[in-house]
Amino acid sequence: MTEQRRGRARPMSPEERREALITVTRPLLYQHGRAVTTRLIAEAADVAEGTIFRVFSSKDELVDATIARAFEPGDVLQRLDEIDRGLPLRDRLLAMTAVLQQRFLAIFGLMRAVGAVGPPAHLHDRPEIVHGLEEVRRRLLALIEPDADRLRLPPEQVLHVWRLLTFAGSHQEIADGDLLTPDQIVDTVLRGVERSGD
Repeated sequence: MTEQRRGRARPMSPEERREALITVTRPLLYQHGRAVTTRLIAEAADVAEGTIFRVFSSKDELVDATIARAFEPGDVLQRLDEIDRGLPLRDRLLAMTAVLQQRFLAIFGLMRAVGAVGPPAHLHDRPEIVHGLEEVRRRLLALIEPDADRLRLPPEQVLHVWRLLTFAGSHQEIADGDLLTPDQIVDTVLRGVERSGD
């Protein structure tokens, strides 16, 4: 059996193994929260349970790494880059809102599943996350700036208001279970910042 497994694929490096375990752990956290067992994780990863402890010191370390990974930009940067800057402002904002709202919903769902009320305390000690979040902000701003002359507020402030409304409108508890749609978010922001008569 071992011979057959070796013939199928080369052995993973410790870093590759960590990535594979984080990948399979995330959906399990949505189902089981922190009660997920290493047996379930090992089965999902198709490895022996002891393999987990060769790359993580404990289940909690694996769970914490999985939660932290959820805060990395992931495919958000690529999805923002795919938004056509030639679209009208409202259409750009709708596309931006859809991308960010999906991200918020995924993160909020994960936080709820693991019983957390906020991001991990050590999150901003990780340069890749800090840099990634700044890159997201920069790309969002670049999608608003072409219409700066139509706005009563600077693009940075429009971005701030839009992000706050998108965050709050995508959070079950803050929104009292009545989530805002991208249309509601965008129309609320534009009516407050767009010059009348334009």
